[in-house]
Amino acid sequence: MNTGTTFPDDFVWGTATASFQVEGAATVDGRKPSIWDTFCRTPGKVAFGHTGDVATDQYHRYDEDVRLMHELGVGSYRFSLAWPRIYPDGHGARNPRGFDYYNRLVDALLAHGIAPAVTLYHWDLPQTLQDEGGWPVRETALHFEEYARACFEALGDRVKSWITINEPWCVTLLSHLMGEHAPGLRDEQAAYSAIHHVNLAHGIALRVFREGGYDGRIGTTLNLSTPRPATSRDEDRLAADRAADRDSRMFLDPLLGRSYPERHLAAHPGVDLPVRDGDMELIAGKLDFLGLNYYNERAVRFDAEAPEQFVTVTTHHPLTAMGWPIVPDGLYRQLHWVNSQTGGLPLYVTENGCACDDRLSSDGTRVHDTDRIDYLRSHFRVCARAIEDGVSLKGYYLWSLIDNFEWAWGYTRRFGIVFCDYTDLRRVPKDSYYFYREVIAGNEPV
Repeated sequence: MNTGTTFPDDFVWGTATASFQVEGAATVDGRKPSIWDTFCRTPGKVAFGHTGDVATDQYHRYDEDVRLMHELGVGSYRFSLAWPRIYPDGHGARNPRGFDYYNRLVDALLAHGIAPAVTLYHWDLPQTLQDEGGWPVRETALHFEEYARACFEALGDRVKSWITINEPWCVTLLSHLMGEHAPGLRDEQAAYSAIHHVNLAHGIALRVFREGGYDGRIGTTLNLSTPRPATSRDEDRLAADRAADRDSRMFLDPLLGRSYPERHLAAHPGVDLPVRDGDMELIAGKLDFLGLNYYNERAVRFDAEAPEQFVTVTTHHPLTAMGWPIVPDGLYRQLHWVNSQTGGLPLYVTENGCACDDRLSSDGTRVHDTDRIDYLRSHFRVCARAIEDGVSLKGYYLWSLIDNFEWAWGYTRRFGIVFCDYTDLRRVPKDSYYFYREVIAGNEPV
């Protein structure tokens, strides 16, 4: 699609969601609970006890959402498959109705000229697998092989873009060390065992895809933390580099054939990574592309007393409704850093967007989200700069198509360019929806 002189004609403009956040239909057609169904029902874990039982009900309203995407003009829709719909217990008996919905969704997208970009895993682990040990045990990664193969076999004739796992940092550290996401653990060893097994699951899925000879491309999506130094002093530059060890290199380096960062592991001598012979080679399988989810960048300074000699510092940047600083130049810096680390591997921004305090107009027909438009425009500009510099950025997926279940925040935060009225599930395109349409059409210089 042509957007004037700013982006290449073949640049992919898309939008994104995740199964648990939008589908609803939590007990429909054989789906069993995921760890997020359980987490939502654990007192104090999710705002107001909100659940994904209904979400935006895309399971029943996908036709309406596909029409909205068609009118928006996007070339691709990134969505995830729900493991507990396909294998309700995570392994063993496959649910014959599990792919019915995804077949309908994929066919509807293709009929409207929208390419599906499918994520195999976006956090909704079957609860049965959690009961059997979850990501801290190796068996979960082995069960992922069965699940991935079933997905490739069922949809691979029409889906040509695959993402293995969304944001391993959240799957492991946020969920097993910090306890903020399901399953809500605060166990360092469990978190680091999960890191290796999630990385391993990615490698296993890559192998299944390659051995199956499926047509298309496969990659993964990381939410890297690449902080900037608070000052130009050498000690702050070192602090920023160390800050990237756990939250970036623990996930990126193994994909690139490197070892886990020894500097970071040396600072955590009690942690044992359950690496077996052949694991690292599997994890380093060939990637066709890498997805980056970017929302903010922090600044750090040196602190000799801190566990790894760095601390986060206050900055002047305005904040989104999530309390995240708005730093578009951080995306520019990260794109350059990843481009240099990967040797020019094709990159996609697979998520970028912001939560705003959106309100319907008095007549209920409009949402004037100018702050989101400003946010998006500033991030589009740095994407264009990176491309002009030679960074191999091939596409951008806006998060999100529609307001949805925002994990531990429940329905109290809105990221969508389409407003969802949770009283009746009515869809109302926001001003940012119309802005994005103009950008995609090439009518809105950025």
